Amino acid sequence: MLRINCFFQAKEGMYEQALEATLALVAKSQTHEGCLGYDVFESGTRPDVFAIIETWESQEALDKHEATPEFAKYVPIIQECGELKIEIMEK
Repeated sequence: MLRINCFFQAKEGMYEQALEATLALVAKSQTHEGCLGYDVFESGTRPDVFAIIETWESQEALDKHEATPEFAKYVPIIQECGELKIEIMEK
């Protein structure tokens, strides 16, 4: 099992665009085979920060997710809107 924590901080004026792309990615990703959990959480203390928390059954499931059209479409938009810090933990 893999847990991925993606912390995002938006550039000025880019938060809404990033969140919109993230919500679209989350909705699609939740249906991917091997996805045990995929959600986004907004910070209660910082208006420009959110986190994407993913849990995958296996590395193979994650690799398939990363090869999907929606991943290719939405991740570059999110990256353009701010800075992502990614932590990967394996159990």
